[in-house]
Amino acid sequence: MTQGGTSMRLLALAVLSATGLMTVLDGSIVTVAMPAIQQDVGFAPAELSWMVNAYLIPFGGLLLLAGRLGDLIGRRTMFLAGTVVFTAASLLAGLAGNPATLIAARFLQGVGSALAAAVVLGILVTIFTEPGERARAIAVFSFTGAAGASIGQVLGGVLTDTLSWPWIFFINVPIGVATVALALVALPRDRGAGLAAGADVLGALLVTSGLMLGIYTIVTDQHTLLLGSVSVVLLVLFFVRQATAGTPLMPLRILRSRNVSGANLAQMLALAGMFAFQVLVALYTQQVLGYGALDTGLAMLPAAVGIGVVSLFVSARLSERFGPRATLLAGLVMLIAAMGWLARIPVQASYVPDLLPVMLLISGGGLVLPSLANLGMSGAEESDAGLASGLFNTTQQVGMAIGVAVLATLAASRTEHLLATGAAEAAALTGGYRLAFAASAALLTAAFLVGAVVLRQPTAPEKASV
Repeated sequence: MTQGGTSMRLLALAVLSATGLMTVLDGSIVTVAMPAIQQDVGFAPAELSWMVNAYLIPFGGLLLLAGRLGDLIGRRTMFLAGTVVFTAASLLAGLAGNPATLIAARFLQGVGSALAAAVVLGILVTIFTEPGERARAIAVFSFTGAAGASIGQVLGGVLTDTLSWPWIFFINVPIGVATVALALVALPRDRGAGLAAGADVLGALLVTSGLMLGIYTIVTDQHTLLLGSVSVVLLVLFFVRQATAGTPLMPLRILRSRNVSGANLAQMLALAGMFAFQVLVALYTQQVLGYGALDTGLAMLPAAVGIGVVSLFVSARLSERFGPRATLLAGLVMLIAAMGWLARIPVQASYVPDLLPVMLLISGGGLVLPSLANLGMSGAEESDAGLASGLFNTTQQVGMAIGVAVLATLAASRTEHLLATGAAEAAALTGGYRLAFAASAALLTAAFLVGAVVLRQPTAPEKASV
């Protein structure tokens, strides 16, 4: 049975969705404010990227640990703690007067976001237990996450231009305070299993350091071979530890569920292919077609609106009628078609025939993201819901980071090769983006194959077994 009355559960959904929006939004809201921050705070050009990296590294690195700790000490407690840390860090960021303080505040924001975001899906699936209700709740939550990046860029520009850059952080303070107050009322109390059930300190150190180092390597592209190798070794040691520890941080039984392991793998592949779309299309329209920043935002608006509308109004209905697996596969077909269309993009593209169809096909992402969340959480026992939620968020962040790093590198390498052979700059840039879009289509095709072969239609809460 569902927990609590309908109005209280809807309030809980609003609180969880607002937090999901805030954590995604904060990863992108600083991008348009960077020039103002650099001028006022005194960042050197090489340091400016740490405005983003200092947030992403702890956010992606702590999700798995935070999810498991939520199962042990209580998911509601973990959510509240994360929101408090994030809110306090936002206030510190707005008051920062030097680069070191601002970077430290961004790091703490990433920590708070990880603590809160890691358990959101775990809380949601324990509140909405009926399949139809759960599908609709996940669709609403996915909508806020999908809209977060676009909203962040727009909101960051408005706040910076009308007020000043500190307000991109100050705005989080009243939202955070309201979230904590409403969460205390709306979120059900849960008693965790206790730290003794999984207080694996060594495992926690291995997985957190391995993930943080891996994400650092991806987002900074420094010392890739050495640091990437160390990251892989740490993560391998983590899995060895989990197989032998008496009270493991991440019981490996969760990975024996086809839907948990399959949904996380499919998500990593899909987001690696899908997330690069936003970055690469923005670069193509500005560097090749000569669009300004506002024109680029308007050009990509149909994609953001399409994802939002489909995830909010279509995804849950299709999932109820045909199941999340079929809905996922349909969405992936749309995304593969979109990237295939972009792989033949001309140098002198026209918006309506060459780009608008892509923007409409990208709305398939509104089917993919909720379906993956539904499938991934369906395979976890209730006692592992926080861990499954943290794992799902971790593969999401890693997939996006890998996608941008790999596809942007492919595009740059192809462009350099074409320039060396005498191609014009616009043609060389377009050739690089075509290759990246073709690789994106390949990644999405791999996600489709995982979905078709590995994933199973959930009929009841799946036990963690093959």
